[in-house]
Amino acid sequence: MQPTASPIHAAVAEDFAAVNRTIQAQLASRVPLVETIGNYITESGGKRLRPLLVLLAARSLGYQGEQHITLATLIEFMHTSTLLHDDVVDESHMRRGKATANDAWGNAPSVLVGDFLYSRSFQMMVELGSMEVMRILSGATCIIAEGEVLQLTNVGNPDVDEAAYFETIQGKTAMLFEAASHTGAIIAGATPEQEAALQHYGRYLGLAFQLIDDLLDYQGDAEAMGKNVGDDLAEGKPTLPLIQAMVAGNAEQAEVIRQAIRQGGLERLDEVLAIVEATGALDYTRARAEEMAALALAQLDALPESPYRESMARLARLAVERKT
Repeated sequence: MQPTASPIHAAVAEDFAAVNRTIQAQLASRVPLVETIGNYITESGGKRLRPLLVLLAARSLGYQGEQHITLATLIEFMHTSTLLHDDVVDESHMRRGKATANDAWGNAPSVLVGDFLYSRSFQMMVELGSMEVMRILSGATCIIAEGEVLQLTNVGNPDVDEAAYFETIQGKTAMLFEAASHTGAIIAGATPEQEAALQHYGRYLGLAFQLIDDLLDYQGDAEAMGKNVGDDLAEGKPTLPLIQAMVAGNAEQAEVIRQAIRQGGLERLDEVLAIVEATGALDYTRARAEEMAALALAQLDALPESPYRESMARLARLAVERKT
């Protein structure tokens, strides 16, 4: 199943189709299980926002070559490999409304196919022949891994504050958004001002998306989201709705949240949902997301007017308006 077409994709529809073809071609392996799991997760209905960012960033600066297709594909492989690994770490059973690869095939195959996709992405990176792109993406992989480890070490820790939370989501989510738009600018020969603007656009967009993801864990529709409401709480993750609820709530409410984070599980889900609503923690989280989206939009002033720039503006608005 290919990602659903939308006005945001329309500006780069032909490029996007080329990326989808390249994904299928690059999944080829002499080991059938690699192709089977690779196809399963790449066809699972994701929005493919990170490769979309590469295409839009490059085209917004007038890029006319073909390297953006390779770059977009390898960034999608990097993202997909992290999904495979994350689902094993989180012991997840559902993603995008279907069984995770680890649920269907087991942990070991999922980890190893994730390794294959990471390796394939670096093969494609070498094909691009840009040391600057390699510098950005190799650095990004380290930061993403650190973000995932930081999140893991914070599980069950109710003392994580907002600054530590932002450090975590900058690494585990926003970094690859940032790398996507940044490297798209690089291959298009951006000016220093445009390069910095597109780098920061991706960063703020990624933060906005993660903030809304974390909000939807306490407010979303399980069927529409393809995962269960309360999954983060079940795993003991101290995300911003919980952090802010502890700050804004009274001592009794804060203690309920602290215990829920320490214990994990969903035994106190209804009570926690009531507290994050009553303390305004969800409104606060949405406001922070809107702040990040506004910062992303501001970066687009450095780009010439074009359908690609307009698509990036729509994407920033979508980040905070979406329900899934």
